[in-house]
Amino acid sequence: MTMTTKPYAESCDQNREPILSVIRPLFDDRQRVLEIGSGTGQHAVYFAAALPHLTWYTSDCAEYHDGIRLWLEEAALPNVRAPLPLDVARSEWPALDVDAVFSANTAHIMHWPEVEAMFAGVGRLLQAGGLFVLYGPFNYQGRFTSDSNARFDGWLKGRDPGMGVRDFEALQRLAVAAGMALQDDFPMPANNRILCWRRR
Repeated sequence: MTMTTKPYAESCDQNREPILSVIRPLFDDRQRVLEIGSGTGQHAVYFAAALPHLTWYTSDCAEYHDGIRLWLEEAALPNVRAPLPLDVARSEWPALDVDAVFSANTAHIMHWPEVEAMFAGVGRLLQAGGLFVLYGPFNYQGRFTSDSNARFDGWLKGRDPGMGVRDFEALQRLAVAAGMALQDDFPMPANNRILCWRRR
């Protein structure tokens, strides 16, 4: 990537409309959303353009900020904020007043201690009634929901043994410990899900 070439993830274009169809009603009464792991910045500009009532805060590790800024600068949307530095297990979390947190395709990339830190941090950040919306592939009762997810898990572990498709039940325990209750579990295309927890 150069300073003039925006990063691009094909998966963001493939999943953005199905995700929007789910988060649009979830975020209808929200005002401020923190995105954890904004990556390329593609989701941020697409969702913020479609949901202009929201203020959308991007965040990620510092090495991704230049790419996110390129997408934000091109879109020139008034409701998207410049990327905040956030490494969930190592950074000081931003002092934000948000009523929702969104994250896509992060739990299987993070190592498990980082997943634990993400849930704990979200629990600290959200006030009562706040939503945590997490998109990605998940296992149920220790089993893959498809052969493609099993292959994906093997590919991830081949890159880094600390990565992998996470068990819903383990995530649910983290959510409960962080003061959140499961509100919805939505099936999505390509054997993904959207999990939505509400802060108690």
